[in-house]
Amino acid sequence: MLTSLQSWLCFPIYVVVGIYVRLNSMRLSPAAGPRSGQFGKGKAKIRLLAIGDSSAAAVGIDHTSGAIGPQTAQKLHEQSGDTVSWHISGHNSAVAGEVRDHVVPNLPEEDFTHVLIMIGMNDMKNWHSVKRWKKEFGTLLYALRTRYPEARLYWHQAIDMSGVPALPTILGRVLNLRVKLLNRKGAQLCVERGAICVPPLASVNPDGFCRDGFHANEAGYDAWADHMIAHFDYTPRTSPAAKPFL
Repeated sequence: MLTSLQSWLCFPIYVVVGIYVRLNSMRLSPAAGPRSGQFGKGKAKIRLLAIGDSSAAAVGIDHTSGAIGPQTAQKLHEQSGDTVSWHISGHNSAVAGEVRDHVVPNLPEEDFTHVLIMIGMNDMKNWHSVKRWKKEFGTLLYALRTRYPEARLYWHQAIDMSGVPALPTILGRVLNLRVKLLNRKGAQLCVERGAICVPPLASVNPDGFCRDGFHANEAGYDAWADHMIAHFDYTPRTSPAAKPFL
């Protein structure tokens, strides 16, 4: 309750500083390259879907090979020895309700075993209410669980916004109030609706961001993929070396 009140008291700061940042921010396109692929031969034992916003679309890098979906798939293949297929369906500026309504119904007819849900950043920075987030993210989880009943669903919580290079310190702090609210509600929804809530990366390093100072670069997606895999339910063949950033 206190965090919600604090965030609304800071809303004028968000509006003024946010407009300035938006007017001066760099606009980048999603990465070029294939949206599906496979590591290993034969039928894939692990079938990975990365769905969501610009982080799933690999905005910030040149080619989809460095996206979190393919990087996670490659690491799973190397660590498990299993054949791993991947598909990414990321959309710039997407929020939970848009992914639920316009993306999930048009996903390929494939029996995915693991689904990475990369959503929430735009809901947070667009100042969506907790009530709206609960409805839209909660029903997105329902939609994915219904579409892929045997899949393991993983949602990554929003990171500490005060470490994002593109954001002035005061805006990062204000947005962190919204992060706290949406992360908390998102974690609750994951427990209630059969998804795994992955905590945010412990530290955010400027070296993990691309030239716009907001999206990850390949090193950032690489570290992010390692962080996601640490919460996967599978038997690794090798133990991955820890990376210090994103």
